[in-house]
Amino acid sequence: MPLLRVFNRWLKNFASETQELFFFSLKMILALFRRPFYIPETMEQLYILGFGSLYLVVLTGIFAGQGFALAFSTELADFGAKNYLGRIIAISIIRELGPVLTALMIAARVASGITAEIGAMKTSNQIDAMIAFGIDPIRKVAVPRFIALILMVPALTIICDFISLLGAWIIAIFISHITSTVYWSAVFERLVFGNLFVGILKPIVFSFIIAFVACYKGFSSEGGTKGVGRATTESVVLSSITILVVNFFITKVVFSLIKGYL
Repeated sequence: MPLLRVFNRWLKNFASETQELFFFSLKMILALFRRPFYIPETMEQLYILGFGSLYLVVLTGIFAGQGFALAFSTELADFGAKNYLGRIIAISIIRELGPVLTALMIAARVASGITAEIGAMKTSNQIDAMIAFGIDPIRKVAVPRFIALILMVPALTIICDFISLLGAWIIAIFISHITSTVYWSAVFERLVFGNLFVGILKPIVFSFIIAFVACYKGFSSEGGTKGVGRATTESVVLSSITILVVNFFITKVVFSLIKGYL
């Protein structure tokens, strides 16, 4: 029975937290279309969240692509099908590896930063000061970060895809001994509408998840610096888990709708 009470308490907290996150997300979406628009803050966040994450995306992309290529080339060599390496790498990177890996890296770096920054502003009463001066903190603080993530997560995903394909190409040339012509022709063969659509749709959805969770956790943090640290950890964990869960459902639903374009 104590275990049942603990489960019921957890379920109530989960339902309450989900409801608050949902309504907070609606406020963020509505704030996108209301004046004033804070252009300087948005440009600053584009630089911080986008260009600040570029080195991380490049490093993870090139080594992830090489790791995938090395594993697949070994298996394909046993069947005498090394020429299909580019085809398999293109499908795995564009559909899954690129969007998910980029979103997880940005969630680890950006979601924690957003939550910690907003939580620190709330702890130091800067949020209350904005409200006292008639400034909507969601429009001033959350929306610029929201817009930056919507624009930069897909852009960084495309860069990660390209870098991963380059990393796999290095393995194909020097370890699998596949010619560049064979590798890139197989890659371009799989750059069809269905794969590209999924590869762009996922990072757009993931950017919403990161923005909603990170900003919500920042605005709802309590308990001073200790509460900010706890909210930061919860932000990264919740963003990462939600990205993986939503990725599965997107893959399941979208693939069933666009089978003819794959």
